[in-house]
Amino acid sequence: MNIRGLIFDINGTLIDIHTNEWYDEIYRVISNLLSYQGISLSHDAVRDLYFKIMKEQRQTSKENYPEFDAVKIFQEILTLHATEFTRGLPAKKLAMLPRILAEVYRSVSLFRLQLYPGVEEILEQLRPRYLMSAISDGQSAYAVPELHAAGLLDYFSPVIVSGDLGYRKPDTRIFENALSGMGLNPSETIFIGNDMYRDIFGAQQLGLKTIFFKSNQGEHEKEGVEPDYIIYNFSELLKAIQFF
Repeated sequence: MNIRGLIFDINGTLIDIHTNEWYDEIYRVISNLLSYQGISLSHDAVRDLYFKIMKEQRQTSKENYPEFDAVKIFQEILTLHATEFTRGLPAKKLAMLPRILAEVYRSVSLFRLQLYPGVEEILEQLRPRYLMSAISDGQSAYAVPELHAAGLLDYFSPVIVSGDLGYRKPDTRIFENALSGMGLNPSETIFIGNDMYRDIFGAQQLGLKTIFFKSNQGEHEKEGVEPDYIIYNFSELLKAIQFF
């Protein structure tokens, strides 16, 4: 095979991340921040609204694997509960608030954000030889800043995030978007991920060769799905690519 490109999953493959959306402090902080915008909602009400709107987004989607939009969730909360004080805020601030609220939400839920051992060193060796892109089931308000915080953003082009598309892996269109951005065909590209269904199954439906990173996250088994190669730590990736 003439391998010219690599597509990486982000969380659980490159970044060892831990978040907890049931952490009560998230909704207390958001409730307090909303009060400064003229909106009075208890932290319980904020939590209930967040998950209610998320559920509605997914239920009304026509996609097989629907993805929600966190920024739009907060836009709807602001629209539904705006007061005269809220509507009197500067227009630029009002326009930015939904994304700021989404970023605050994620930042309070975040407990760990670190690279798996060897990630940066391996990517540095791969960069001169391959085109590299990254895909994530997540939100641009989270994924892009987290890649930057981890020191990885400059390694990948394009970065494809499901929240921008309305659908998530294993939808093959996510992988197609990455291939299109690199100008490559599936036969020229390897996908590296940590979830046997969303990552490996999804990539294989498009004909991509796959490397499964058996990390501390993701679904490790899926009936009928077998990756082309398995690694148990990231430093084994160079050997895995050489296999192809």
